[in-house]
Order: sequence, then C-alpha cells, then structure tokens
Amino acid sequence: MTIHPSTLTQEERDTYEWQLDVPGFAETGQEKLKGASVLISRVGGLGSVVAYELAAAGVGRLILAHAGTIKHSDLNRQLLMTHAALGTSRVASAERRLKELNPRLVVETIPENVTDNNAQKLVRGADVIVDCAPLFDERLAMNKQAVLQNKPIVECAMYELQAQITTVMPGQTPCVACLHPEPPPSWHRRFPVFGAVSGTVGCLGAMEAVKLISGLGIPLTGRLLTLDLRNMRIRTMIIKRRADCPVCGDNRVLN
Repeated sequence: MTIHPSTLTQEERDTYEWQLDVPGFAETGQEKLKGASVLISRVGGLGSVVAYELAAAGVGRLILAHAGTIKHSDLNRQLLMTHAALGTSRVASAERRLKELNPRLVVETIPENVTDNNAQKLVRGADVIVDCAPLFDERLAMNKQAVLQNKPIVECAMYELQAQITTVMPGQTPCVACLHPEPPPSWHRRFPVFGAVSGTVGCLGAMEAVKLISGLGIPLTGRLLTLDLRNMRIRTMIIKRRADCPVCGDNRVLN
C-alpha cells in the first residue's frame, strides 16, 4: 500500500493536536491520513460510525457506497441519518453530516451497494477498504477485487450482541473467502442488533484503518477479534489462510 502524504495546514494542526501527541503517530501519521482514500461499503449502523470516526481523524477522502433511502428503522443505529431526511438518499445524508464535522473532507458518494459489476471500480479508487456490508455476496465481491488489486480490508461484522473484526492483507493473511467459503444459507439484510454494538465494532474498524494508513501499532492481521457484549467477553484467535481458497489459495483462478 502506497500512501502519498499531504502537507497539513495550520488549521489542521490545530484540529488534530490531541492525536498528534500520540507516540508513533505525530505529524507524519496525520499527513498520511490526509493523503489517504478509504472505501466504506454501506454507511448503515456500522459504516456510519466508521465514516464519522475517519472523518474526525482527518482521512482526506472517503468513498461511500450505499443504495436506498432513509427509513424509520435506520434511525436507531445509523448515526449519519436524521429524522428530517427520511425518504431521502442515505449517502447524501451521510455526506452532509460528515461535511458538517469536517468541511475539508472529500466525499465521493455512490448510491449503489457493492456488486460483482461495480466492485472492481470501487476498490480501485481506495487505499484501504472497510467492509461494513450486511450481505455476504457484497463482502465476497469486494474481497475478490481487493485480493486481485492487493488492497487491505478491515472486515467488520456484528449480530445481536456479538461482533468480530479482522484485517486482511492479500497474500499474507486469510481473506474473507477463507473465513466464509459460502454465504450462510439463512443470512438476510435485516437481523437483530443494537446500535451500540454496531458502534463498538465501528470504532474498532476505524482505528484499524488509521493504523494501516499511518503505520501506527500492530493491526489485526492473521487474528480475529471477537466480542460478546452480553457478558463482555473478548477473545483474539489466530486464523490461517486456506490453501484451497478459490480467491487467495494456492490454485486460485481469478479474472
């Protein structure tokens, strides 16, 4: 991954002064964030929080891919949506809220969900991908293109009071298809979850993206972090690539 740092203005130094004091980050890390582009698949309960935290951290450009309009059922967890915007575009509302927070931010809105048809173009425009899609066909389409284009993915998921996150580095770590060779047969877009669970893993996902871009700390490569917020049990387990994975395995055939 090659990030082209961008020089900070004095206003940006003033805005980010608290995180500039973090050891190992400093102005060099902030310049990398400013020069980076992050694709977020869906800005729902999970992606809204990822986008907000990355905008607050000073990432220079966000690509937001999410179809549809705002519904009442979105408002309990999708923090970039508002009651006043019911019936209007999700990505338009997200862009407006993010620009209120960070007017320097460049936002590219794509009113589509990720598919096999658009994944190549979407992934090509990003340095890092944060996967927040609820459907596995979206996740697998994006994963395939990320492996092809050698782009890292922060893979986030949640269900009910449980969440998990890992970071995929193509060629080095398990990819999404290693973990989920086939979509679960009963998986649907609507599933039980609290907004606070989405927000918890969303903050972790945003931090993983910041680490990947800036070189700060150790990302969750080759490790899966799981959280059960019902009993506050947190575990980290080692995960390995599958040699027979059709996407990143030894005998893969991609086109």
